[in-house]
Amino acid sequence: MSPMTYAAIAQAAPAAAPQGAFGLSPLIMMAVLFGIFYFMMIRPQMKRQKEHRALLAALSKGDEVVMNGGLAGRIEEVGDAFVKVEIAPGVVVQMQKGAVTQVLPKGSLKKN
Repeated sequence: MSPMTYAAIAQAAPAAAPQGAFGLSPLIMMAVLFGIFYFMMIRPQMKRQKEHRALLAALSKGDEVVMNGGLAGRIEEVGDAFVKVEIAPGVVVQMQKGAVTQVLPKGSLKKN
């Protein structure tokens, strides 16, 4: 080969990127994505769970509640895992405590 060929081959070779800068970039990107995921998804869900646990711990007899199926009634008895709810005069049903989604203001349910 002539010296001119060696010069052409040397010019065609791309420059190598420094290893230190390229190896750190994906790790930084992963950390940023995890941070965004945490603040957009995980943290709000944990806050809602904490509020729901506080709502369930504060249930007492006479509270007017709405269940996750849409039933509304007045609590007659509160147990560890279940509550008894009067949904109509003389009709009391036993439901899991976790099914309570909302506590209504007093007087929301009118007696007929």
